[in-house]
Amino acid sequence: MNKTELTSAIAAKAGLSKVDAKKALDAAIEAITEALKAGDKVALIGFGTFAVAERGERQGINPQTKQAIKIAAKKQAKFKAGAELDAAIQ
Repeated sequence: MNKTELTSAIAAKAGLSKVDAKKALDAAIEAITEALKAGDKVALIGFGTFAVAERGERQGINPQTKQAIKIAAKKQAKFKAGAELDAAIQ
């Protein structure tokens, strides 16, 4: 399912127009993004938790030259599914 299909599904389930559903989805994505940028985690009970994890600097290998390279540390978005979501997809 892509963003357009998700917008259509939200509109159908919530009784909204597709334009309003797209605005709501965009606002939710923006709010989650801003919270993660600020270092907060977003917990949606029954669905899951979005959080930021730190990945340390590590060694890697360039597959073309076979030489060792350093991969820089970075922050990465993580999602952990909630119990209800896990149960629903089993």
